[in-house]
Amino acid sequence: MPAELPQRPQGGAPVREPTHTAPLAAARRRRLRADRARQLADLLRHQVLTGGFPDGVLPLEDAVAADHRVSRNTVRQAFELLRAEQLVERLPGVGTVVVAEKYPHGLDRLKGLAETLHEHGRVSNEVRAMGPVTAPPPVADRLRLPAYTEVLYIERLRRLGGVPLSLDLTYVPMDVGVELLGADLENTDVFRLIEKITGQPLGTAGITLEAVNADAHSSAVLEAPRGAAVLMLERLTHLSDGRPVDLEFIRFRGDRITMSGVLRRSL
Repeated sequence: MPAELPQRPQGGAPVREPTHTAPLAAARRRRLRADRARQLADLLRHQVLTGGFPDGVLPLEDAVAADHRVSRNTVRQAFELLRAEQLVERLPGVGTVVVAEKYPHGLDRLKGLAETLHEHGRVSNEVRAMGPVTAPPPVADRLRLPAYTEVLYIERLRRLGGVPLSLDLTYVPMDVGVELLGADLENTDVFRLIEKITGQPLGTAGITLEAVNADAHSSAVLEAPRGAAVLMLERLTHLSDGRPVDLEFIRFRGDRITMSGVLRRSL
């Protein structure tokens, strides 16, 4: 049986909408504006990070609104999202300018950080700790070593142009690590040294990338706010013969690095 239609009150007066309908409609409109602002911020962020604004100044709000067919309010909200990420800033008399640079870190080739970012400046290494430690079972297992075997532990702060970029915690089997003890780790990537020591090229690496909150130690070393999100790259690197030889936990400042790669679909 079909549902009954609302009856008009006597006298033909129109049926009033429920009082909550107007606030709900307004909330939906606000949500749509927020969605559009976020979508626009994603597009502008890509341009900011890939040099889309060579002079470092974003177009005026009217020009962005016209290009993307959105309102000026949406553009303002998108700019505000980028400002909150500390990528841009509003300067009186100038406009919205790029104030931060993120460095691209490729995920489709196995390289050390200095090799990856060489065109952006010199990567320096501050060796904060280095020495033999007893490998916890998860570390020994990943490196295919008996539990509680000694491995070489290295903690390095990596800087680009003097600015803190990453905190690297590395575990290396001791037969390789003993040769690293006297090596120049401040100016040479561990990858290059491992290849020289073993006489083999590196082969493959398995990686896991996730966002984690910076603990007190990491935030102090990286000069990042405590609790700020950092990019955690876990990487297990193998020699060309398949032997695992380097287990790393690398915390990158998320406001200074961007990860990218090329993925190919295989059927």
